[in-house]
Amino acid sequence: MLRLESGRYRRMVANMTFGNVYEDRERAESYARLEFPGTYYLAYRDLPSLIAEHVNGYAALDFGCGAGRSTRFVKRLGMTAVGIDISAEMLTQARRLDPEGDYRLVADGELGDWRGERFDLVLSVFTFDNVPTREKKVALFRGLRGLLRAGGRMINLVSAPEIYVNEWASFTTRDFPENRAARSGDRVRIIMTDVADRRPVEDIVWSDAAYRDVYDAAGLTVVATHQPLGRSDEPFEWKSELTIAPWTIYVLAPA
Repeated sequence: MLRLESGRYRRMVANMTFGNVYEDRERAESYARLEFPGTYYLAYRDLPSLIAEHVNGYAALDFGCGAGRSTRFVKRLGMTAVGIDISAEMLTQARRLDPEGDYRLVADGELGDWRGERFDLVLSVFTFDNVPTREKKVALFRGLRGLLRAGGRMINLVSAPEIYVNEWASFTTRDFPENRAARSGDRVRIIMTDVADRRPVEDIVWSDAAYRDVYDAAGLTVVATHQPLGRSDEPFEWKSELTIAPWTIYVLAPA
């Protein structure tokens, strides 16, 4: 367990460089070993029911698939899935874990050449936590909207702003009090405690109102919103999860 009260640890954190988990091999390998522990369990727990309720069809695109966790997840639900990401290191891990999977590298800010392929579900899990500007978010959502079949839906799962100012089963933010002053578009820091690589991760905080503005600009409408809370009968040592939702899940349709 981390000794977060230690002055030595605090100095070490203060001197670290911060970046997203996809930026180097050590981070990719560490992240690839994650499945659904603790707070991450809540991100995925209710996805099957949301997909069953809102998605008609079986073709899925996992945008920002990373090491393929979400891609494998929807495949286990009986869907076909294509995973795309900007990180070759992450895709190396995805292909190692799922040799038969379809994983494609795309350039940052691009969606690739789909030559008529369309999807019933476009899923994005945590990806937009790392997309820095409103303009880039709008452009990506607009492009993803164009990849939906008629009647298709997008599910965008993001970190709620509250995740950066509380303590969690799988995260700590206590060394970053400056997070409390962050507004939409600002960089925030968080440490994942379920991986071997304990270097802080840098995300972009984005409020509910800011996401709704982006969706509207991209020609998307919010069909449903879900904020999962932990339950006392679940086998995890919850901290804030019982009363504060760490994630927000948006179900989106073309406007």
